[in-house]
Amino acid sequence: MNKKIVTFFSVLIIIAFIGFMIFDSVKPDNVTESEEIVENSDRLPDSWKVSGEFLVKEGSLKAVTVTSNGRIVLGGDSFLSCYDKNLNLIWSIKTPNAITSIASSYDTVFASTIELIMVISGAGKIEEEWGPFESNSIITSLSANISNVAFADAGNKMVFILDKKGEVRSLLGQSGDEFILPSPYFDLVLDSGNRLFVANTGHRRIETRSFDGKMISSFGEPGTAPGAFCGCCNPAHFIVIPDGFVTAEKGINRIKILNRTGEFVEFVSSKNKFVPSVPLDLASADGMTIYAVNPADSKLYVFTRK
Repeated sequence: MNKKIVTFFSVLIIIAFIGFMIFDSVKPDNVTESEEIVENSDRLPDSWKVSGEFLVKEGSLKAVTVTSNGRIVLGGDSFLSCYDKNLNLIWSIKTPNAITSIASSYDTVFASTIELIMVISGAGKIEEEWGPFESNSIITSLSANISNVAFADAGNKMVFILDKKGEVRSLLGQSGDEFILPSPYFDLVLDSGNRLFVANTGHRRIETRSFDGKMISSFGEPGTAPGAFCGCCNPAHFIVIPDGFVTAEKGINRIKILNRTGEFVEFVSSKNKFVPSVPLDLASADGMTIYAVNPADSKLYVFTRK
């Protein structure tokens, strides 16, 4: 057969295939289950309300934690401030670089910059600095318990576990079950039993890992359904509360509660005017009040049940 004729028919086949794909993607009955669930989720009410807003004046706000005695610690561009439960200022300090995350253990506060961790007393004094730990570090999250401090390094895609002197005890993510991070959103929680909950955002899931990094369990799936995680890098932030998890997403900027096995419970905030690409950092001492900081407007939002 003439080569020109073969080429002509090959082109026709390719065009026909492309045309079918376009038709199949736009025809009315091609509606996925997740799209149907999203339409239904629009009718799900938010079970929580914004009971307070607090504008920070020290600089751009980025991170929040709540101490065991109920103090609220806020951090951002070159500042760290501590407030009582009524948001009366207790202390405020200037920091050499922007704060990326905050954690606490009793009255000690741990605050990170991109490559350092600062240890701050209950009176607001910087007592120690740990690091740098690795070149190209981007520290995005901190968590602490009675004996250890864990931090997530999105630059090197690893989790570091330190003792309370700042010495490295364990590294997670070097080989085997690596972390997939499409963007520098990488959150974690270290519980009292030294279990780690880590957001493996490329897989859109939260993993439970042992102290030495072994996978114990995981939950989460990609999608826009109420219990799924949308976009390329979610959950962007999460915390652990007595009844489960509170997660914050980017892309579809929503805050929701999942139970201990990862099943959807309720929306904290899904009908809001938050910037879709700017997720809110979260904190809660008891699961009854949820604090969320919005870098887009430098406000602390206080959520309570309706």
